[in-house]
Amino acid sequence: MRLKTTFIVLLCALMALPAVAKNKTKVIAHRGYWKTEGSAQNSIRSLELADQIKAYGSEFDVHLTADNVPVVHHDNDIQGVNIQKATYDQIKDMKLPNGETLPTLEQYLDKAKTLKNTKLIFELKVHATPERNREAARMVVDMINNKKLAKKTEYITFSLDAGKELIRVAPKAKVAYLNGELSPKELKDLGFSGLDYHYNVFKKHPEWIPEAKKLGLTVNVWTVDEEGLMKELINDEVDFITTDEPVVLQKLLNSRAK
Repeated sequence: MRLKTTFIVLLCALMALPAVAKNKTKVIAHRGYWKTEGSAQNSIRSLELADQIKAYGSEFDVHLTADNVPVVHHDNDIQGVNIQKATYDQIKDMKLPNGETLPTLEQYLDKAKTLKNTKLIFELKVHATPERNREAARMVVDMINNKKLAKKTEYITFSLDAGKELIRVAPKAKVAYLNGELSPKELKDLGFSGLDYHYNVFKKHPEWIPEAKKLGLTVNVWTVDEEGLMKELINDEVDFITTDEPVVLQKLLNSRAK
């Protein structure tokens, strides 16, 4: 009888654990962990540092060059040259602020394969046409699969065309939408796994957070650097917060867990 009672107590305790873990907000380092010495936005070093601090994810941005080389960079231009209109040869020697050479996606992924802690939050940038968005989606998924990084990669995009194609060619992947105009129900119907919206969208539509959770969608909020807002969103039990201040957010989360 005593053994049976002990088993029931342990079972109840184990059943309670997932509910605690499920509600814990996770940290995504925006463009990697770059606000520190020797780093730069979207650099390979920023990915390494995000892994070192054990952020859940490191967000990064990918464009296709005119000759179909995926490169990691946020802005459309680098040193006045439009990435999507340039050949890779035209931009391959350009430097990031920390002295790194502009990384190709392949170089970035090769480094990611050596890291253990952090997921890749892969933003596919908007390209010039619907066809180009879909082509870019197919190309990057092929590269992720070839590098055997599918389980480590989650996709985000502002392009509905790219998002739909990512869902089609990578049906097991997590794909979230960034633009902010679609409701959780609309995203669910399109096959997205989550919504990844600017915090102002959720100020306008606070009901979308509980609606998304009821539909089984994840909720990510970007780009949140102010502690007061971080605390509000943690209280709202959003799944992820994307921030340029990942260490600040980690400290907040750790202090609340004690």
